[in-house]
Amino acid sequence: MKNRFQDLTSIDFYKNKKQVKWLVFFVSVLIGSGSIWYTSLLVEELRERENRQIQLLSSALEYAATTSENLTFINQEIIQQNYSIPIIMVDSQGDPIEFRNISFKKNADGRDSIKTLERELLVMQTVYEPIYLQEADIRVFYRNSELLTSLKFYPYVQLAVILVFGILAFALFNQSKISEQNRVWAGLTKETAHQLGTPIASLMAWIDYLRNSPVWEENREIIQEMDKDVVKLRMVTERFSSIGSKPVIQPENLYQVIEETITYLRPRISTKVDMNIHADSKDLEAMMNKPLFEWVIENICKNGVDAMRGKGTLTINVLQDSDKYVIVDISDTGKGIEKKNFRKVFNPGFSTRQRGWGLGLTLAKRIVEGYHGGKIFVKSSEIGKGTTFRIMLLGNMEDVSQFVTEGILEY
Repeated sequence: MKNRFQDLTSIDFYKNKKQVKWLVFFVSVLIGSGSIWYTSLLVEELRERENRQIQLLSSALEYAATTSENLTFINQEIIQQNYSIPIIMVDSQGDPIEFRNISFKKNADGRDSIKTLERELLVMQTVYEPIYLQEADIRVFYRNSELLTSLKFYPYVQLAVILVFGILAFALFNQSKISEQNRVWAGLTKETAHQLGTPIASLMAWIDYLRNSPVWEENREIIQEMDKDVVKLRMVTERFSSIGSKPVIQPENLYQVIEETITYLRPRISTKVDMNIHADSKDLEAMMNKPLFEWVIENICKNGVDAMRGKGTLTINVLQDSDKYVIVDISDTGKGIEKKNFRKVFNPGFSTRQRGWGLGLTLAKRIVEGYHGGKIFVKSSEIGKGTTFRIMLLGNMEDVSQFVTEGILEY
């Protein structure tokens, strides 16, 4: 028992959430089907009971019509005790002569009452065969009681209520989960930025010391590269500080931002990777927070380099899609992504690398869609040939303001 419990608690519900969803769906269908089946049994039992009551009532009526004995008991205990089953008795000409439990309109006159009885007769004829009282030459028409009719639809109403409640509960839980994730992201990134602040300040002081030391001339190139890395660390700290805060969104030259990012990356990745940038125009502007967007480009490019195992071609195309969006396509010649994983690659923890954290593309999606009001997705991919990621950014401030007003951006 203990081992089974450990196996259950060790299930990774996040990675297997699709299977968990199907399991919940099948269990729900099973419960719903069981409810409908059980209610159907109850309905059938009540229907048989009502049929027996009608048979008894008909026998009592026929007996009352053919005898002159004292019928007080039959009239009070059998005929008059029918408070639920609608019945209409008609003579040999088909005209109603007696009825019970028929609902009429309020303030209905004689003509309206006759029309109501005619409609009821048509309904009753389609439900059950009438009972013929041969001695009295009377036919008794009847149908299910309102209780029985309502009970037939009860499981469907019950399931609908449960479904609505489930949807509302899921929406609230999902929103709560998203809010909790946002707080975790913001807290983690701000704490990381805070922890990085002290060593970065120390490194900056040491680089200033080296610039003014005798070793400067001999190690100029090394110290300059160290300075670039420290500047990069400061930028990373700024990026982490921006997560969870209101970033400054302003127009930036898209080509220039991407070129600066690629220039920094080139000496820090494999020399066997060829990186190219193509643009419809080098003057295209997009609304962005530059440090955060550079982070997105770096993450996707590094993923592409990993997918190519340090050897291949990385191509970036900058396109003018419309007046609203500017497009950035990043293509690699790596191992590709299976179509079923196009959306999963943006989930936290999803990684094809053995030691990967699976957070790079998650951050990229959060930055592009949450902070910039843009879109990011896998445009295309083919196993063994490569993958293309597409980023769509807003092209002007009016669109950004609209997204903020509509509550789409996390401002």
